[in-house]
Amino acid sequence: MDIKDHIRAIPDFPKRGIQFYDISTLLAHPDAWQVAMGRMAKLLGQYRPDVLAGIESRGFLVAAPLALKLGLGFVMVRKKGKLPGPTHSHEYALEYGTDTIEIQIDAIQPRQRVVILDDLLATGGTLAASIELFRKVGAEVVGTACIVELNFLDGRAKLDVPFGALVSYDG
Repeated sequence: MDIKDHIRAIPDFPKRGIQFYDISTLLAHPDAWQVAMGRMAKLLGQYRPDVLAGIESRGFLVAAPLALKLGLGFVMVRKKGKLPGPTHSHEYALEYGTDTIEIQIDAIQPRQRVVILDDLLATGGTLAASIELFRKVGAEVVGTACIVELNFLDGRAKLDVPFGALVSYDG
């Protein structure tokens, strides 16, 4: 099965000139979603993770079902102020300004092996920041993965850990 057949391209979203790759059509197709999660589980197996982390918000859709399928814990990476209780945070640079991501203070134990997931890799900024956040708390980030990679934005170059994607687009 070609996963790309189940990902919809939407031109000029969220603004003119951007081609948005929408996984909601993949999520809506039970057979394609099952195949995608099976392939992702196989990809992640090589990393032998203890925990899967998902980046807000579509990364939750990938990481949570995979964690359940693989018998692993799941950790949410969220924007500042979205998680209850004490948190660890990491501020990172954007093209114009900064942003902050957080995990709950008790979400991860030192030396746990973490794989960080999102739906799509574009510029790599948020994924790279997530790697740094988990390292700050003593986790070992053993890999990263997404359903979709936009090769032309070269986000992979910002990552210093293994990365895998189910499908990629060159433009």
